[in-house]
Amino acid sequence: MSTATQPQSSAPIQRVTADPAPAPSNTKGRIVLALVVIAAILGLGWGVKQWLYGRTHESTDNAQVDGHLVPVLAKVSGYVTAVNIAENDRVRLDSTLVRIDEREYAVKLAQADADLAAARAAAGGRGVEGQAEAMVQTATGQRAALDANIVAAQANATKAEADLVRMRELVAKQVVSRQQLDAAQAASDAARAQLSSAQRSAGAAGAGIVNAQAGVRLAQARLASAQASRDNAQLQLSYTKVAAPVAGIISRKQIEVGQLVQAGQPLLTIVSDTGVWVTANFKETQLSDLKVGQVAELDIDAYGGCHAKGVVESLSAATGAKFALLPPDNATGNFTKVVQRVPARIKVTEGCGNDHPLRPGMSVFAHVATK
Repeated sequence: MSTATQPQSSAPIQRVTADPAPAPSNTKGRIVLALVVIAAILGLGWGVKQWLYGRTHESTDNAQVDGHLVPVLAKVSGYVTAVNIAENDRVRLDSTLVRIDEREYAVKLAQADADLAAARAAAGGRGVEGQAEAMVQTATGQRAALDANIVAAQANATKAEADLVRMRELVAKQVVSRQQLDAAQAASDAARAQLSSAQRSAGAAGAGIVNAQAGVRLAQARLASAQASRDNAQLQLSYTKVAAPVAGIISRKQIEVGQLVQAGQPLLTIVSDTGVWVTANFKETQLSDLKVGQVAELDIDAYGGCHAKGVVESLSAATGAKFALLPPDNATGNFTKVVQRVPARIKVTEGCGNDHPLRPGMSVFAHVATK
């Protein structure tokens, strides 16, 4: 029995494949375009803001914090015996910073006291009679005694003259002898001579009084000179204690114990607590709208985000170049025009707080509202 086989189909089997995914839309392009548009709008807005800000403000980054840097110098020469401060210490007004050996100046003061005592003994004063005043009193007493002698001599001369007249009358009557008349004449002449001598002595005594009075004035002048010398010695002694002229912070200490210093030598510098200000150097082309009293905003480079406030206090009378060590002279050599800068002093009305002190020398970006 034969079995029948069915013929196999030779037709190929066809596989159904899915169509490829459609291409992504232009969403990404739209996003990029939107970002570009937003960036352009933001940039345009920032540019408009800066343009408007620039029309109402004058700005410069050539600015810095300034303050009072007070130098402390030695007023007398000598060896340093004590230094009571260290770098960056805070000191109060009149606190003793440095001491200089005072023994030499103490000896000079003692000598000046002795000279003053001697001058006061000669001139007197303070309820004590001086030598010069005593000489005036002596001369005055001598003049008074001589004046009394003049009175006595005048009386003797008058009596002798009267006796002489009577003797002449008696001689004429031949009552007395010629010898007695001669004796009366001699007595009268002697009395007149004594009167003249007394008068001359009184004149000399008057000159002695004048001389004694001049001696008083000379002694008083010497007393004043001795008093001035004593005060100067006291002042020089006080200079051996170097005191702080202001309250502040010690900087640039240049002194040590045992060092020999000379008068006028710098010892240290004190950064004063009297306050700071900002010196902003504006271009000369920025000065047309810059006025005293305008409000300023100060960006402190040392403290990011700190915006101090201030007020324009004054403008310099000349450009900064005129105060340079070698100011430019445009009348010589080849001329090159350079925009000059004029310093403006800005008073700080609001700082950055106690934790962010403004120190002299710090860089500042200053913006002044001109309108």
